[in-house]
Amino acid sequence: MSCFPCFNPRRREVSRRIEDSGGSRSHSRFVVDASESGKKASSVGGERSKSARKFTFRDLATATQNFKEANLIGEGGFGRVFKGRLDSGQVLAIKQLKQDGLQGSKEFLVEVLMLTVLRHPNLVSLIGYCAEGDERLLVYEFMPKGSLEDHLFDLSPQKPPLEWNTRIRIALGAAKGLTYLHDVASPPVIYRDMKAANILLDNNFNPKLSDFGLAKLGPVGDKTHVSTRVMGTYGYCAPDYVMSGKLTLKSDIYSFGVLLLELITGRRAFDYSRTRAEQNLVTWSRPFLNDRRKFLQLADPSLRGHYPPRAFHQLVVITSMCLQEQAHVRPIIADVVVALDHVASQPYTAEPNSKVMNSPPSLPSGNVAGTASSRGCSVGKGFGIM
Repeated sequence: MSCFPCFNPRRREVSRRIEDSGGSRSHSRFVVDASESGKKASSVGGERSKSARKFTFRDLATATQNFKEANLIGEGGFGRVFKGRLDSGQVLAIKQLKQDGLQGSKEFLVEVLMLTVLRHPNLVSLIGYCAEGDERLLVYEFMPKGSLEDHLFDLSPQKPPLEWNTRIRIALGAAKGLTYLHDVASPPVIYRDMKAANILLDNNFNPKLSDFGLAKLGPVGDKTHVSTRVMGTYGYCAPDYVMSGKLTLKSDIYSFGVLLLELITGRRAFDYSRTRAEQNLVTWSRPFLNDRRKFLQLADPSLRGHYPPRAFHQLVVITSMCLQEQAHVRPIIADVVVALDHVASQPYTAEPNSKVMNSPPSLPSGNVAGTASSRGCSVGKGFGIM
């Protein structure tokens, strides 16, 4: 089971590259409302309420039994991830970066700086790091259920599919994490790597965003975008970003729409095993997204019709809005959270003896979007779901 699945063989940098005009921009000067009550956390260079621990290489070698293959839980373009255990008994996920990767070294620095400051229930926690000689390692909390990818695609006959309520729980939690990055962090943070492999799950299927190596500070003041070379995962990148290299908060919204589409359909964003016409999920889904009479044809067959039809239609509408080709038409993430809250308020009651995996009854309580009922009504009408 991959419990830190950002190291996935499908992750690749998009081939089109554009000069990164923001490359010299420091990642160390931003603050976040850590308490969500107006109190600002300090910059990376200042005092922190909870600093990342600096580990020695020996500490981590001992925790992983000298990086024993049996403890390997993920592998990809920038290195490998191991399950480890400290002397205290704490279980960790330890990412060991390749020593010959310049991009990997850059991601190491960005991720340490970002996750040292950014703290939210729907973001994975950075426990510590190791920078010793040529070794670069990142240490995270261990997520026992692995990634969303592990529970959504290519399931074995013995593994039950995610049921509807669990899928909505995951979508809502991921959206709340993204809201924190966009609306609470100052300046805002563009995640740039939203995908099923980067949504980690705890024992109760509460989601956490992981892998912040591609994250960028968003535009501030009069600026509308950040110019950067195009990076991300094929099938998730917004078309406007791919064509122009102009990165905005709405780039994340498109990627989140792809994630919602995966939750609805049970299909990968891009799947070479399918026929050419069905390989790109967004392209394949367009005829269904554009015709309300065909919405139900998008449903993951593994759900076996176990979902509330009205809420299903509402989720498809939200997804379609996130996938608009013109960036300015896409909603902001706070409004997406309000709309998903409305969908979550209409849970499906499973039939007795159902084999579809049930989630715990309550949804995550953390909410940074300010989902007041009056605002929820107006946003829902804006999405056309109320």
